[in-house]
Amino acid sequence: MIAILIKKYRWVRDNLFRQYFEAALGYKIVLSLSMASLTGLAAQIRIPLPFTPVPITLQTFAVLLSGIVLGRWAGVSQLFYIGLGVAGVPWFAGWGSGITHLLGPTGGYIAGFVAASFFIGKMVEVSVKSRNFFSLLLLMLITNFLFIHGFGLFYLYIWFVLFKTIPAGFFQLFKIGTMPFIPGDVIKATVAALLARTLAPNLLKKHSE
Repeated sequence: MIAILIKKYRWVRDNLFRQYFEAALGYKIVLSLSMASLTGLAAQIRIPLPFTPVPITLQTFAVLLSGIVLGRWAGVSQLFYIGLGVAGVPWFAGWGSGITHLLGPTGGYIAGFVAASFFIGKMVEVSVKSRNFFSLLLLMLITNFLFIHGFGLFYLYIWFVLFKTIPAGFFQLFKIGTMPFIPGDVIKATVAALLARTLAPNLLKKHSE
């Protein structure tokens, strides 16, 4: 009975993904907007830390997962998240909106969402080897710290110069902008990789071309 249910689930899952990759442009835009909304909801789960201007949020989880669900269109979903947030949709952290959120200390991390989600989506589309659990986990961790934290720390340095009038050294930036988030980011990447193996079939490349 369980084997039959698993087989049925995989059949439904594969057909949903096949329909997505063969779908018209409008349908993909709707799904991209849905993942942008998920990112906005995840932004509301926010834990401020007293020693850094960068809070803990669940946004990175949504960003990493979007790459698996949408493929390269994940980058579009994050562009929607940023663009609509700047335009007035209140789904930045704390139900905020507007350009001021991009100019704040977390602006670089938000910009990194686009590069990170597109990179993951592209990799899982073109590389079959990237779709097993450990490869996905490694891909997500590298992407998270290379793109999201890379963009984040770069802009955080600029933010200190512009708004605090003092430059921050690399170790200080790393200590307040990356180090406190390593355990949580590893957990989020692990859960996202587990969900990806459950939700996403091994047919992304075939149906994305």
